[in-house]
Amino acid sequence: MSWSIKTFAELNNEELYAILRLRSEVFVVEQQCAYLDMDNYDQRALHLQGVNEEGLVAYTRLFAPGIKFDMASIGRVVSSPSARGKGFGRKLMEVSIAAVEEKWGKIPIKIGAQLYLQKFYESLGFVQSSEMYLEDDIPHIEMIRA
Repeated sequence: MSWSIKTFAELNNEELYAILRLRSEVFVVEQQCAYLDMDNYDQRALHLQGVNEEGLVAYTRLFAPGIKFDMASIGRVVSSPSARGKGFGRKLMEVSIAAVEEKWGKIPIKIGAQLYLQKFYESLGFVQSSEMYLEDDIPHIEMIRA
């Protein structure tokens, strides 16, 4: 697995297509959730990509404090259905956390997590910081890693 982080302007057409396709495959088709994925935040994010021989299999968006939340943030956490069960999700989050800390220092990181992944994020040091709320009819909670 090779990891890269790029600004929106640095992404080439093939990378952007692969990112949007993976996000659509999981968040729209697999989770059966019709929503507008392209939310005008991609241009302000750093895009972390995990690529192997299959192509893009893991991805997150990284945000500086003050863009999505008052803290740094990791979002659009996604791994390819074909790559699940191989530890890529954990590695993706570990690389994402390290990248946030490298870019902006050891500061709190806030996420909007799908509720069913609460234990996974807790295992990475995140703590629930909000009540459950619905986002696109999917239960979510906010979590912070101090």
